[in-house]
Amino acid sequence: MLGPVRVLSAEDVRRAVPMNAAVDAVRDAFGELAKGNFVLPPRQIFGDGAVLVMSAYHTQTGTAVVKKIGIALDQVPAIRATVIWTGGGEQLVADGTSITTLRTGAVVGVATDLLAPAAASRLTLIGTGAQAPDQVRGVLAVRPIADVTVTGRSAGRAAALARALGDEFPDVKFASSTAIDEAVANAEIICCATSSATPLFAVDALPDNVHVNAIGAFRPTMRELPRELLATATTVLVDQEEAALEESGEIIDAVTSGILTPTDLVELGPALSDPPATTGRTVFKSVGIGAQDWAVTAALARA
Repeated sequence: MLGPVRVLSAEDVRRAVPMNAAVDAVRDAFGELAKGNFVLPPRQIFGDGAVLVMSAYHTQTGTAVVKKIGIALDQVPAIRATVIWTGGGEQLVADGTSITTLRTGAVVGVATDLLAPAAASRLTLIGTGAQAPDQVRGVLAVRPIADVTVTGRSAGRAAALARALGDEFPDVKFASSTAIDEAVANAEIICCATSSATPLFAVDALPDNVHVNAIGAFRPTMRELPRELLATATTVLVDQEEAALEESGEIIDAVTSGILTPTDLVELGPALSDPPATTGRTVFKSVGIGAQDWAVTAALARA
């Protein structure tokens, strides 16, 4: 018999699951995914991406999560979501917006820990929206970052985000800019968190050795990364091949144009036990899968 429903706010989520715990939870979930211990139905998309429904069932524990997301890119916040958890006689309803940004930052932390140099200290963030702060938090959870440059189309928003993150992480130097090519030129790690339909930078602007995370483009018409980067990267890591081939504009374009084949893609779960190449330019492209929501919500249910 199911017990009473717990309702948790964004503040409850943040108190219960700090970023380092979210990174560990998401890493473990991708290990479970590689073992075949999840049922992940295809994401349902309504209204040309205005409403998304994602779900995940963990076969070993009999627990499940369902998330409904409303997306309006012309509004702030652009993402509004609710997560429902069932398992172990418990029902939980939680703020899905905070879970979404937290689990997305966490998976970037997992991928960065896998691919970026252990001593990497320079991060460039492209984007100033709701997903952006957790991108920084995810990377700072796994690398000794000393300098962060926040870039975006609006100088004011970039500066405001840099100040806010500087208050949160006083030991890290934060700067802001609107010159993306200049900001990426000296980066060791780059995080892209925008809704851009065109590549954010030229491949020639990048250093020879850099790790790039891209989480903003979640529709086939969206694209943050230049085709040439995917063509020349030593590793193109994705959260799940099936999801990337269906939803990632960058991956779809690369495969359609013939510069990549599906076999060139490396899935995150198996890569945790069989690490891919980490030299040169590496890429992690995430569109998000239900196992990530399950991971954070499972940690929340245990708290």
